[in-house]
Amino acid sequence: MFEFNEKQLWKDRIGETAKEYAQYLKYIFNGHLVLVFVFLVGTAAYYYQEWLSHIPQNFPVSFIMCIILAWFVTASPTYTFLKDADRIFLIPVEQKMDGYFIKCMLISFIFQIYILFIILGVFMPMYAVLNNNSFQSFWYFFSILLVAKGLNMLIRWHVQYFVNINSHYIDTIIRYLVNAVLLYFVFSRASILFIMILFCILAGLYLYYQQATRHKGIKWEFLIAQDEKRLASFYLFANMFTDVPQLKNRIKRRRILDVFVRSISFDSNKTFTHLFWRTFFRSGDYLGLVLRLTIIGGITLFFLSFGYGQVLLAILFLFLTGLQLIPLWNAYQDKLWVELYPLPVALRTKAFKQLLSMILSIEGIFLSLIILIKGDVLISFFSIVASLLFTFLFVTLYVNKKRLP
Repeated sequence: MFEFNEKQLWKDRIGETAKEYAQYLKYIFNGHLVLVFVFLVGTAAYYYQEWLSHIPQNFPVSFIMCIILAWFVTASPTYTFLKDADRIFLIPVEQKMDGYFIKCMLISFIFQIYILFIILGVFMPMYAVLNNNSFQSFWYFFSILLVAKGLNMLIRWHVQYFVNINSHYIDTIIRYLVNAVLLYFVFSRASILFIMILFCILAGLYLYYQQATRHKGIKWEFLIAQDEKRLASFYLFANMFTDVPQLKNRIKRRRILDVFVRSISFDSNKTFTHLFWRTFFRSGDYLGLVLRLTIIGGITLFFLSFGYGQVLLAILFLFLTGLQLIPLWNAYQDKLWVELYPLPVALRTKAFKQLLSMILSIEGIFLSLIILIKGDVLISFFSIVASLLFTFLFVTLYVNKKRLP
């Protein structure tokens, strides 16, 4: 007779998940991304330090810290590593799953605390400069975050027992407000009495939800959907660097962009041009990724001024955009009907390169105009020239070497 072993299930699921993530992380953290990451972190750290030397004494550091950190404390999902078939095969042994879910909560807690540790570490230099106490308060603040995060995770776990999604929204709003006030008191060095009152409110919320869900069953569909959504987000990110067969394409027509597509002629040699542009506009999140990265690049260049280094920063954003668009080439690799087109592969390659060149050129010109708006005319000119040259080299050399036949 089969005997359920929750320890073995946990061991199998955590092993499968680690293997799945490792399979794609090796492509994500390749030499190119590491160099880009080091450059971005180094540049950000330099300007952060420069900004701290001129930061006004009335800067609302406590308010900003509580607003941002409260969100990360409130968002406390439990990674359950459940699969679609579990809603059928694990429901009969739901009463034996306590140990499994406790382990899930523990590993989720460790991962999310690590993120809080990093965010607090980023804010502490600013806090220390304005409060003249170096980093003496770091571990005190972190211990508060530990306790608050633990209570929020327990509350969130019990809230998922409710079917009504409005209950989830109300809980999130209430906990965010409580967490924000709690952290504001902590960062403002308020009386310990106020801090304890806020902790008691969180503890009271936990006890309330624990009692309210005592006779409710686990909402398997909700937990599975949450895990699938997280995995899909990771696949979408990994798809920027390598092919991800598990990624499900999302199709969304953007009618406002149909005008552009209609301007493409219906000649047979424009078949793949139609296909790639429609895919770019409608499939997945290619358009959104390009727009977000372009906006971030524009904002960064507008607020940072470091001479000709701005040209390198513009090229960096073009490179990241190009990396995100390369997977578009394989969008139809599993579709037999594309291979049935009586057209040479060279036309497909040409259409993809034209799309890539146009998008990168437009982004490069936009970023250069941002530099021009700041008054750096000569640097803006060099940025346009460098962007167009980079686009040519990226499309003709890098893309050919990496993906195209």
